[in-house]
Amino acid sequence: ARGQMQIRIGGQEALVYVFGKDVDLPHFYPVRSPSGKSMTVEQTEPYPHHRSFWFADTVQLEGQRQASFYNALYSGADDKKNPKPPFRDHIRQVAFAHQISGNGKAELDAKLLWEMDDGKTVVLDEARHIRIVALGGGEYFLDLQFKLAATYGDVKFCSDAVHYAWPFIRLNNDFNTTSGGVLVNSEGQTGQTNTNMKLARWVDFSRAGAKDAEGLAMFSHPANEHPHAWLTRDYGCLGPRRAEAKSGKPFTLEKGESLETRVGILVHQGDVKSGRVAERYEAYVGGKL
Repeated sequence: ARGQMQIRIGGQEALVYVFGKDVDLPHFYPVRSPSGKSMTVEQTEPYPHHRSFWFADTVQLEGQRQASFYNALYSGADDKKNPKPPFRDHIRQVAFAHQISGNGKAELDAKLLWEMDDGKTVVLDEARHIRIVALGGGEYFLDLQFKLAATYGDVKFCSDAVHYAWPFIRLNNDFNTTSGGVLVNSEGQTGQTNTNMKLARWVDFSRAGAKDAEGLAMFSHPANEHPHAWLTRDYGCLGPRRAEAKSGKPFTLEKGESLETRVGILVHQGDVKSGRVAERYEAYVGGKL
């Protein structure tokens, strides 16, 4: 009834899937660290449309206006400076199609609709597959697949050349550079200047060398089209982009076609080295995680 699904590991909350009717788009919040700290921020200034851990884009269904689901918050009724539901444009959770849990693992399928003009027009169908694995010591791994289908007509993708990622995560000030967090990618590059818009297979954000260090890494599955760049920000935002031909450049998904991406999220103890991020990426690629 609240439009939330809590995922618990060992009796403790690990993360919550938020999909209620009054949200602009479904997202995960909070995402908790191994010790139980909230790692992400759901809404903040100066970017109140950020949603902790979310998936969205700016698209245009043939014959319709452009709809930015990335900025769905600003389609809220009346006051554009303080938008509130209902949201004219939104991503709506329709159903959970499949759910299995137990023995340290869980799987969940979700069906969603990308709707505009108060639900009068459906732009895209979306299917999400979520797999969660408990790794012990509070650590866990998420394997997520996002699949968009152009069921209702040709859909033009109008992604921003600077800001979009597929999907996004926004870490809070306890885990970004404000508290000593360090951005590191698979190529050994560090910090926003050296990792933003750079090719990589994964990106990690954690505090190097701290005794109580915890972190989060995002892996790009090899099924995605590679090579591709990443969006990274020292203030805690990160996510993979698409391959160059479809990265920040208009392209069309024709009616009947689909487009998908798959990522892994490793929530780990320690920093990028002690958290065995590179090793666990290889396990993911090899189907062992």
